[in-house]
Amino acid sequence: MRNLAACKQYSTRRLVEGYEIVYNWAMLDIQKIRVLCFDVDGTLSDTDDYYVNKLSGRFQRLPRFLVREPERAARRLVMWSESPGNALLGLSDTIGLDKPIVSLVDFMYRHRKRKWRQFLIVPGVLEMLARLKGCYPMVIVSARDEDSTMDFLKEFDLVKYFDLVISVLSARHTKPYPDPILLAAKKMNVAPSACLMIGDTTVDVRAGKAAGAQTVSVLCGFGEEDELRRRNPDLVLPSTADLAGALLGK
Repeated sequence: MRNLAACKQYSTRRLVEGYEIVYNWAMLDIQKIRVLCFDVDGTLSDTDDYYVNKLSGRFQRLPRFLVREPERAARRLVMWSESPGNALLGLSDTIGLDKPIVSLVDFMYRHRKRKWRQFLIVPGVLEMLARLKGCYPMVIVSARDEDSTMDFLKEFDLVKYFDLVISVLSARHTKPYPDPILLAAKKMNVAPSACLMIGDTTVDVRAGKAAGAQTVSVLCGFGEEDELRRRNPDLVLPSTADLAGALLGK
């Protein structure tokens, strides 16, 4: 039985298109958590809203039956262009072709040429990491390659917050397989069940659950709330920035 004193009911309020939305989420067994595992794209790294808005404006000129939700379609297209590996991994969850798509992602990252790109950070992430530092060891568990992962961390001076970086090629298989989280647990000398996987896609939830870890889904990236909830994460948050409040209290 869970120690209820170690659990927390999390709620927050946000204004979305003029409406106040109240989020009341399930309880997370905080007492078990020893290590925080963060995805990068859509979790720490943000999408460029300039291009999202530009594309959304163009989509709005199209017939409604072609693009029902212009902003959502634009955001997803920009995310696909910025992170094709993560996009393909998300597709694997939709069409049920894990092995061939994970193999394709591995091949892409092994053979692609490195190119410069501008990085953005999810608003509030810096403050969140600063609050959590010293309270929990933190690691990166990403489907991104190591070079671009480190480029992102260095650009925003985030290296100091993380004890370990697990990238797409660190383990035998990448997410949605549990291998990266199992490797992180082993290197951090904790049980997989003591890890908390934080990510924005169903792939992160699946990998965490397969490893025996708890999972937090955030709504600031790729994943849609309905599809994330179908995978039953232990907690759903509007943004990664809300994590410190959920774990430490406001």
